[in-house]
Order: sequence, then C-alpha cells, then structure tokens
Amino acid sequence: MNETQRQAVLDNARYLRGVRPVDPEEIWEYVEGRPHPAVVRQVLRESAVELGLRERDDGQFVPVADEPADVAFDGVEQFPETYGRELEALLVDEYGPDWPEGESGDRLRAAIRELKADYFAGSDVEYDRETALGYALYHLPDNYAVTQYVLARLARRNLLPRRLRVLEVGAGVGGPMLGVHDLLPDTTVVDYHAVEPSAAADIFTALAEMTRTGFRPTLHRETAQAHDPAGEFDIVLFANVLSELADPVAVADRYMDAVAADGSLVAVAPADREAAIGLRETERRLEARGYGVWGPQVRLWPDARPSDRGWTFDVQPDLMVPEFQRVLDEAAGDEGEFRNVDVQYAFGVLRHDDRAMLSVDPSPDRFARLADSEHHVSKRVDLLAVKLSANLADEGNPLFKVSDGSESVDHYAVLTRPSPLNADLQRADYGDLLVFENVLVLWNDDEESYNLVVDEETLIDRAAA
Repeated sequence: MNETQRQAVLDNARYLRGVRPVDPEEIWEYVEGRPHPAVVRQVLRESAVELGLRERDDGQFVPVADEPADVAFDGVEQFPETYGRELEALLVDEYGPDWPEGESGDRLRAAIRELKADYFAGSDVEYDRETALGYALYHLPDNYAVTQYVLARLARRNLLPRRLRVLEVGAGVGGPMLGVHDLLPDTTVVDYHAVEPSAAADIFTALAEMTRTGFRPTLHRETAQAHDPAGEFDIVLFANVLSELADPVAVADRYMDAVAADGSLVAVAPADREAAIGLRETERRLEARGYGVWGPQVRLWPDARPSDRGWTFDVQPDLMVPEFQRVLDEAAGDEGEFRNVDVQYAFGVLRHDDRAMLSVDPSPDRFARLADSEHHVSKRVDLLAVKLSANLADEGNPLFKVSDGSESVDHYAVLTRPSPLNADLQRADYGDLLVFENVLVLWNDDEESYNLVVDEETLIDRAAA
C-alpha cells in the first residue's frame, strides 16, 4: 500500500469513527486501487493509537471511551511464560540451547553477581549485552509485577484514562512496559514512549514486539538527561532509576514539565534502606518546589509535612519461580542465589494538583497529630494514621510503620495484645487509613522512635477515605 492509499484509509476511518464502527470490509471499497481488506485492517491496527480506536472481537474498530480505564487487578502470581520463552529465545540466540550450562552460564551468573555487588556498593553499572541479559534474568519478573501493583492504585482512583500516554525514563529491558501492557485491558489504547540508551534497549525492543494492537511502544535510545519529551503524558515513570542518577531532583523536576495537568509522575525504588529513603528525600525536595504528593505518605493534616526518616515500602506475595531462573540456578547447584521472586518496593507519586491517595479532614479536637507525640508520651490518645509497612518484626510483637504526614520522627504501631477490637491493624493493607482509639504513646530510646502500643484497650478501624 502506498502513502496515498494509507492516508485515504486513515481519512475514512476518522470520518466513520464518529458515525459507526470502522469495518475494513467497508473501507477498502472507498480507497483507490481497492487494497485487500486484510491490508486495510493492518493499517488500522498500526494506527489504532493515533486514531483512538480499539479492535473488537468481530474485527471492527470502535472509538475508545472517554472515561477511566476499567482495570481488574487481583495481584500477580507469576511472570507470563510467553515472555519468559522470548527471553530464553534471546539467550539461545546468544549462547546456544545450553545457555545455563558451561561457560555461558558461568558468565551470566557472574554478570548477576556483579550487578548486585555494584548496586549495594552504589557503583555505576555499564550495560553491555551480557549485563543486560543478566539483568533481565534476575529482574524482569519483579519489575513486571511491581509496576502493576503501583499503577493499579492509580487505576482504582480513576487516574488512568483509556487513551493513555506513558513516558518511561530508563526503561531497561522492558519489565515495566510489559507490566503496563498486561495491567490494562484491550478497551484502552496506549502510546508508550521509553527512554533507554544502553544495550538493554535491544531486549526491550524484542519484548515490545509481543504487545497487542492498540499498544504502541516507541524507543528513544538516549539518556534521561538528553531526551526532550514531546507533548504531555498521563504517566511519567521512573522505575528503579532515580537512585542511579547524580541529581535525581533536577532530572525529575525537568520531567514534571512533561506531566499532563491531571497526570502523575510515578517513581519506584527497591525496598532497601538507602534506595527507599533516597526516593522519599527526592519526593520531599520536589514537594518543596511546589508539586503535590499523592501518596503513599499522605499529608493528612493541612500545612503539615513529614521529615522523618521516610523508610517505607510495600511487600506483596512472592512470584512463582520462572523457568529461566530455575534452570540457571540449578546449573549452579540450586542454592537459590539466582531466583528472585520477592515483590518488595518503595514508590511515590507526584502531581501538579493537590489530589491525594486519601482525602480526609481530621478534627484537631478529636485526633492527635503524630508531630505532637512528645506531648503525649505515657498517655492514651486517638489518632489517624496510614499503615505504611507489612509486619517488620522478625519475631515477637507485630510491628508496623504508620504515618499521618506530620511527623519528624518514625512512628510504629506495636501489637502487644491482639483482640477483635484491634484486628484491623493486621488485616489492613499497605496504604489503608486507620483510626486508632485509646492507643498508648511511648518513646523507644533504643530506636529513637515512637511506639504506639496497641493492647486490649485499643480500638482500631479501617476508615473510608
């Protein structure tokens, strides 16, 4: 099909989309030279994002609705085998069918060990082909899952439109891209732009070939500092990237210009102390420049801002071990070193407006602020707080980080006497708002933090917000 015919197909589709479903069996008759309907269908598929059309099961194309995406998300159990087989095909192409064995297996395992060592040492990582494949083997599944858990929160608040523009900065091998793809139903169209300068982009490109009609990945092979975003985006995503930048605040601040008025900058980081606290520091410095923090450390009290340590992270169920991790690990003696199925992460969402994950108007006459805990030591008070951790205690009394966005010192709810009246402390999910009644405030000198002691006299309820 030549360019004139292609343009005629698009013009006809633009006209018909406002009248009736766009049918390739109809359009071909109106195009000079009458190209086969299958050729017309392919043009419509390639232009679905541009036209705002989705393909129905009957082969006709209809406009995407002007309403939020209808995301049905119930967690991630495993990394899809179809993507895993594509990764293994890349490994076979590179090393042969026995890639987990012998010299190639040793080199890949060495690449993974070096990646982990460089990360914990805070060293820069140079991504050549082998390093990128090692990263994909170890991190593709958890990156895939984490992105879905974070963006599902936005979807539940109707913050993901059905015509979605995404810009991922530092896209790596494609885990977040695949996560976005599988999270969103085929009633959406997605214009996905990815910035990645390294050899990881080759793996991203191969995986991007597996995306559906209506999901259009565009790769920009340049650095985050060099890339100049075109237009506005509903989501600007930094997945495990900000901690690797020399000046994360400056880079994120520049990319906030590419966030639409009703869009979000989403930052994700590993759950370890340094990365998670670094993410929170970046978030707070951006807030000081005038941006709004959507969550998860919600500012429940007007004009109050947190300055605590900020180490908060979510924990979700482990993934099933992917086949490619299992065989790589078994070839090394099956010690578990190369199986990475943990789903633990820190995240932050910034916006141009003051919309927040939770919206409440607490009464100062009823609830104490965590910022004032020093005045309530050894007393029982009522307060509102967001649950910001899973159980942090290895043994003994369950321990949970909580926040109301006003505190300068960490606060932890300690469950000393479980009862039906305080069971919501353990049942609540990360990010849930809790009402504490008659909780005892104590200072923990060893940890230099406040403990909110939850016993049989304490009532805790999950609050609607």
